[in-house]
Amino acid sequence: MIRLPGIVWPCLLVLATGMAHAQVTAHILLQDSPLAGFQYHAGKSVWSRLRVGDALTLTREPDNPHDARAVRVDWRGHKLGYVPRRENADVARLLDNGQVLAARISRLAEGRDPWSRVRFEVVMPVRQGEKDRMP
Repeated sequence: MIRLPGIVWPCLLVLATGMAHAQVTAHILLQDSPLAGFQYHAGKSVWSRLRVGDALTLTREPDNPHDARAVRVDWRGHKLGYVPRRENADVARLLDNGQVLAARISRLAEGRDPWSRVRFEVVMPVRQGEKDRMP
């Protein structure tokens, strides 16, 4: 058994496992944004399958040559675009700090303007018992 000052490793594992399985009790809406770059990626090819409420995946791209705070937005493995540069600082910082974030499509609209085609929400899940510990 490995010991840290005053802590036994199996106890840490139980605590960590308990937190991982805690149920999400709420979501904090961080932002609602237009999708940047929709016209340059897979948006056109998957447009007919997108639905309001669909889950999106947020992935940091710190080595992106155009923006060091870039956050890619994917739908079912298809790159749709990015969190807009003017709105990505907080999302990038939270992801860099290990914060779990979720995203979903909040609006779909036909039209010629690619900035108005897809809007999405970024939310922070709050697990039972975490509300008292939030920064």
